[in-house]
Parts: sequence; C-alpha cells; structure tokens
Amino acid sequence: MVFGMSVPMTLLGLLEREPSHGYDLKRDYDTFFSRGKPLPFGQVYATLSRLVRDGKIVVGEVEPGVGPERKRYVITERGATEVESWLTEPVEAEPNLQTVLFTKVVLALMLGRPAEEYLDIQRATHLRRMKELTEIKRAGNLVDTMLADHGLFHLEADLHWIDTTAARLDALAKEVRG
Repeated sequence: MVFGMSVPMTLLGLLEREPSHGYDLKRDYDTFFSRGKPLPFGQVYATLSRLVRDGKIVVGEVEPGVGPERKRYVITERGATEVESWLTEPVEAEPNLQTVLFTKVVLALMLGRPAEEYLDIQRATHLRRMKELTEIKRAGNLVDTMLADHGLFHLEADLHWIDTTAARLDALAKEVRG
C-alpha cells in the first residue's frame, strides 16, 4: 500500500506518540506540518471520527471542559500498524518533470511563440520563491529550515532544467515542428 502525505496518517502518528485531545493534535499539526496553512478544526474532528469508525483509534477518557467534553483519543494496534507501514513505505520518487512547463514550452515552439520568454518568466518566478524560502530559513526554527531546504533543492533542480531547456530550444523547435 502506498501512502502519501495525509492528515489522517499524520494524526495517527501524533497519537502513537501519546494519547491526545483534538485541540492538542491540531496545535501539533499546525506547529510541525502546516507551514502557514492551519488545519481547520472541522477537518481534525471529521478525520478523528473516521479513524474511530475505521478502528484505528478509540476514544479514551472523557474530561469535562469549559465547553464540550474533551475526548482523549488513543491509537489502536490497527492504527499503530498502519503508521508503521506508512513510515516504512518509501515516498514515490517523483521525477517532478514540470510537465505543465514542458507542455507550454513545446506548444510555444509548435506555435512559433517565444518559448524562451516563457522560460525567463518561470525562472524569475522560481527565483522569487527561492528568496522567500531563504528568508524562511533565516528567520525560522530547524523545522522551517529543513522544509525550506527541501523546497529550495527542488527549485534548484527546476532552474537547472529551465537553463538546459533554454540552451536546447533551437534543437527542440526543429524536432517538434518537423
């Protein structure tokens, strides 16, 4: 079974660490995984309900709170087994071929449009994003730095592809027009 990054698997992993309330799970998810896109409370509780339904977690002790009762969620053996499978399954090595950009370049060449200009625009967009990620590294903690590095390395590879493609545009134009 191949798993991607998912809210359910992440919440299960957090629950394997320790039984937690939904609020605490959201806080930890937002702190370590959301990077500027907080997980909505509704999604947290809907996901927890599905995990209970599927037998991957159970509701442990219920504590009175200021508002509704606070439920502490506990991972089951089935949930722990799924976390183990997810953690040990390698992430698909995505070639990140920039298929949209590649398609735009080929179509531009086929249509006699300025593919090099489009590549220049994409290069500038990548460089802007790299500056943003570099600032995140400079101001952030270790988690932010590592996530920014991941993005920067991918953007560097894309820039290499853009430069290589720009150098081969004449040959590519002959091939796609011919």
